[in-house]
Amino acid sequence: MVTTIAPMLREFLQKESAGGITLIFAAALALLVANSPLAASYTEFLGIQVVAGIGSFLIDKPLLLWINDGLMALFFFLVGLEVKREVLDGQLSSWDKASLPLIAAVGGMAIPAAIFLMLNSGSPETQAGWAIPAATDIAFALGILSLLGPRVPVALKALLLAIAVIDDIGAIAIIALFYSGNIDMTMLGSGAIVLLVLGMVGRFRIGSSIPYVLLGILMWAFVLKSGVHATLAGVAAAMCVPMVARDGERPLERMEHALHPWVAFLIIPIFGFANAGVSLIGLEPSALFEPLPLGIALGLLVGKQIGIFGFAYAAVKTGMAKLPEDVNWRQVHAVSLLAAIGFTMSLFIGNLAFADPVLIDAVKLGVLAGSTIAAIAGYLLLRATLSQEPEPQPELA
Repeated sequence: MVTTIAPMLREFLQKESAGGITLIFAAALALLVANSPLAASYTEFLGIQVVAGIGSFLIDKPLLLWINDGLMALFFFLVGLEVKREVLDGQLSSWDKASLPLIAAVGGMAIPAAIFLMLNSGSPETQAGWAIPAATDIAFALGILSLLGPRVPVALKALLLAIAVIDDIGAIAIIALFYSGNIDMTMLGSGAIVLLVLGMVGRFRIGSSIPYVLLGILMWAFVLKSGVHATLAGVAAAMCVPMVARDGERPLERMEHALHPWVAFLIIPIFGFANAGVSLIGLEPSALFEPLPLGIALGLLVGKQIGIFGFAYAAVKTGMAKLPEDVNWRQVHAVSLLAAIGFTMSLFIGNLAFADPVLIDAVKLGVLAGSTIAAIAGYLLLRATLSQEPEPQPELA
């Protein structure tokens, strides 16, 4: 088991890390364009109406929403595959492995949300953004982690990955419960029927990717038209993919391996470029101290540290969990800061929470400020805790 899991985890981390660096450049490019003479063209391009469908069944949305509702469904499909693998055969497959990241992740979602709500208690129009600082961007966080090279213990990377996976599960639940619109039961029922068929395909352990892809696209279209956020269709479809097919192949791992580069190097950077562009021209520093951006920035920066580090420390001291070997508390503190990089998921939830462009710009400001400070502080703190010489990487148990 060790010989199979460890190389897979290292390959995953390498792709996520490289994808995180690509995302950083995409976000920086979006900021540059949004604050240049190209700003109007940038906005107009993302606003182009794109229509697709068959007969009277049409989906008519601006390009930005095709990115956020369409391309991101593939991202969530990959997340679903990763979550299922981790639960069945990975870092979340037993209580001993899952207890520390589970408790830390719960704190890392609850405390940032509480801080946001406290700072926005006098602003009812912004309270819908309470889940924005609860999110973690694993690609961005691992991208920063990769800058420190082989000095970072694999156990520490695995801890950050497990926390982020659980955070993703929480984000998926939050989106389903709190950020779906008016429900069209006919369309939702049609999506449920397709999901049932998908479940039967998975139950029969069909190894081919074709039925999962075709049925997944059909379910996505029905769910999108139903008012439930369409990215959830990606997660639901992923849950139907079997780990082992009847012919002995491993379709879940095969699909995850095939999809990962497209998500890491194309889909997430496109999302970052489309959503990170906020104009800073004429912006006063005091704008960051408005309740919405301040709640997001402090929710990420302060809330993640208190939630992840505080809950992890309490769990270990009370015997509910164990600290991984070769990992110390200063490194866990640094991980809590890297987990405060909310970027992709925070921006995604922000777009679901608000329709007003002014509020969405405020969300971007808070997310960029909090995530940038967290990235710098987490990198510096972790660098200070690691020796200067590369250490041999321990095998995962």
